[in-house]
Amino acid sequence: MTEQGEGRRRNGSLTRSLLVMVAGSFAFGFALVPLYDVICEAAGIRVNDAPSRMTESGVAAGRPVALEFVSMVAPGGEWELTPATGQVLVEPGRLAEARFVIRSRASVPVTGQAVPSVAPAYTAKYLQKTECFCFTPQHFDEGEVKEMPVRFIVDRDLPAGVDRLTLSYSFFDTGRLTQGSPGNNS
Repeated sequence: MTEQGEGRRRNGSLTRSLLVMVAGSFAFGFALVPLYDVICEAAGIRVNDAPSRMTESGVAAGRPVALEFVSMVAPGGEWELTPATGQVLVEPGRLAEARFVIRSRASVPVTGQAVPSVAPAYTAKYLQKTECFCFTPQHFDEGEVKEMPVRFIVDRDLPAGVDRLTLSYSFFDTGRLTQGSPGNNS
C-alpha cells in the first residue's frame, strides 16, 4: 500500500471515530435532561412547581412572600450597614422597595462595594433587582451617612412552596482591596 493510501485510510478512520464521538455527545446531552430531574428529585432539591393564582397583570394574587434583609461588614471595615426594615411582605410580580442605611466610620473619604446574596441559593434567579446600591462602588466622605434604595421584583414564577427569601449584603472597602493586591505600585 502506498503512503498516500495509508494516510487516506487513517484519515477516514479518524473521521469515523470523530463522527461517532459527536453523535455520542449529542445523545448524552439529550439524556442529561431526564437524568438531571431524577437526581434532583432523589436529592430532594426539587420544589413543588404548582402554578400560583395570577391576576391579569401577572401579580400572584393573595400570595405574600416574606423577604428578610440581613447585612454584614467585612472584617476590619469601617462601616455600619443596616437595613431600614428587617422584613417586607411582597407579592410576586409587583415592584417593591427596601432601604439600607450605610454609615462610614472612617476618618478619611472611602469607597465601598456591597455584594448581595440570596437564600435559599436556588431562589436567587427569582429575585430581580432593578435598582441597587450594589451595582456600583459607593463613595463616602468622612463620617457620611447615606440611605440607599433597593428596588426589586420577586418573579411570579417563584416555586409555590417558597414563602420566605433572605437578601443579604456584605460591604467591603474597595480601597483596601486594591491597595493590598499584588502589582499595585501606588
